[in-house]
Amino acid sequence: MQILLSFFYFFYFALIGVYIIFLPKVLSLSGYSAVDIGIIFAAAPLVRFIVPFLFIKGLKLDVKSFNYALMIMLVSAVAFNLSLDNFYKLLFSNIGIGIGISLVLPYIELISLNTLGKERYGKTRLFGSVGFIVVALVLVKFLSVPSVALTYLLVLAIFTVITAYIIVQGHKEVLNKTSKETNDVNILRDWKLWAGLTLMQVGFGPFYNFFTIYETDAGLSLDMTIYLWSFGVIIEVFMLFFQGRFLRKNLLLVLQITTFVTAIRWFLVFLFPENLMLLFFSQSLHALSFALFHSASISYLFVLYKHKSLAQQMFSGITYGAGAFVGALYSGYVYEYYPSMLFLSASFIALVSFYSINRFASSR
Repeated sequence: MQILLSFFYFFYFALIGVYIIFLPKVLSLSGYSAVDIGIIFAAAPLVRFIVPFLFIKGLKLDVKSFNYALMIMLVSAVAFNLSLDNFYKLLFSNIGIGIGISLVLPYIELISLNTLGKERYGKTRLFGSVGFIVVALVLVKFLSVPSVALTYLLVLAIFTVITAYIIVQGHKEVLNKTSKETNDVNILRDWKLWAGLTLMQVGFGPFYNFFTIYETDAGLSLDMTIYLWSFGVIIEVFMLFFQGRFLRKNLLLVLQITTFVTAIRWFLVFLFPENLMLLFFSQSLHALSFALFHSASISYLFVLYKHKSLAQQMFSGITYGAGAFVGALYSGYVYEYYPSMLFLSASFIALVSFYSINRFASSR
């Protein structure tokens, strides 16, 4: 099963690599404005935010809903390939992708944590980072026309759907068991924690949606920008492999450290958008601001709440959904009108995230 999970993470995050590294640039080359790109890429996380609340209202977190999510993801990837010429077609295709993404990964994360444990999880999850690097380094050499990136998106979606389907067929009991737990996920009670986790993703909006555009506009070549992406993910792989020792310690402290480091990371990008040495250093901090932060977040929620599947869905929906929605939308407007301030705003948001999690930790 660990091998199947490794394949899933490889294909899923290779798909995400195409989505966040190349598609914004593809849309920019196709004539879409920064505001248009921000709106299109805000649609998917908005849907991710909405979907988990449907489960609170009665929609079942079971294998049937998972299979529907796989189908929606696949159909939407096909639709994306046919929609480049029309803003609204792209928007609705992206909404479909958002629905698929919002459901598929949390299910697999739950199965991974149940079958592997939080210490072995990282050594499997790192194959996702490898997939991200591989697609970044390969696609940059062949991205002569937008259709190339869209073809990669479709092919990787197909492989992601196949591996996810096989994994869940062998672990139906995990989903069926956790879906019957009483809902104890209390966002209002734990709002400081959820605010901190969400703001972290808001601050990632400029990076995920505009880093490629930001750096190429600053004078870096597309190749060098992809090397920066890849370096960050290589460092992430090392962290995922060795992070087990950190996850045995105080997880809230880990969250505090990683959010503070992220604020420093974005401030460096703001100050030195053309300094390669400092840009590579800031990318090395991806090990903390993404890899360790993500693993500590899902691990802490896994032990904090009894309804583990809903907790993972809410984490995906609220942080990577609402947080990424706000991040994509606001970064589009900031880059349209105040491009030099983009990563300064991200640094400030990460500081507020650190403050909120620190307040939550103080109240425990």
